[in-house]
Amino acid sequence: MKRLSVAGVEIPVIGLGTWKVTGPACASLVAQALQAGYRHVDTAAIYGNEVEVGEGLRASGVPREEVFVTTKIWRDNVAEGDLELAAEASLQRLGLDRVDLMLIHWPNYDIPLPGQMRALARVKERGLARAIGVSNYPTALLEEAVALCPEPLAVNQVEYHPYLSQRRVLEAVRRHGMLLTAYSPLAEGNVLRDRTIAEIARAHGATAAQVAIAWLTRQEGVIAIPKTANPQRAAENLRASAVHLTDAEAARIAALARPNGRQISPAGWVRWDPAD
Repeated sequence: MKRLSVAGVEIPVIGLGTWKVTGPACASLVAQALQAGYRHVDTAAIYGNEVEVGEGLRASGVPREEVFVTTKIWRDNVAEGDLELAAEASLQRLGLDRVDLMLIHWPNYDIPLPGQMRALARVKERGLARAIGVSNYPTALLEEAVALCPEPLAVNQVEYHPYLSQRRVLEAVRRHGMLLTAYSPLAEGNVLRDRTIAEIARAHGATAAQVAIAWLTRQEGVIAIPKTANPQRAAENLRASAVHLTDAEAARIAALARPNGRQISPAGWVRWDPAD
């Protein structure tokens, strides 16, 4: 599996998203996904499945040092003091002494950003995470965070798929030597019914999901974390790395972006960039 290097870590370009997957099914999914070849697992405190993700890691038989683990701190816990306690709690639930990447899950404009960045940096300085970053940060807020954080930010995890242009965010992360992790890379399943993507998939003997993931990961500095509760589908998604799109095909997929393409937008939480 191809990996991208950033801020002293190497991240597999396809990871397993675990949003909405909970309980024993989550532990089983993680274990089976790792046995199928995944080496990158994404979770978050708010998902309520960090315990099960940790159980799956241990049940898989894959050595811990081979697996890149990301978790995220909820927006209510990003003040100085609170953030470090939240990081420690995540590690306890996961059963790990550190994660590979710790992110602030969503912006919180009501808590001063300088304190958030100082606290996030201390998570790395204390060895609770090998790398740190943010999630759902539009470009203006990302610029502020980069300038304020005493440690380098590795990743901005955002919604990204063929229906949503993230041109501005991509330009910003590349400018700062960061990576973009694409969540909801299948647009909450909508790309699976897209005629253009289906046509390209048939040409490659691939699934629509594989084509959408391949389109993302062929782009400079982009990682994808498709979510599924089905172990067989997870294994299929991983094989997107074998799909090699032409430039013309990639351009056709990029042209699917639309102003109303965003699928996930909690009211009032983020001052998004203007839609392309």
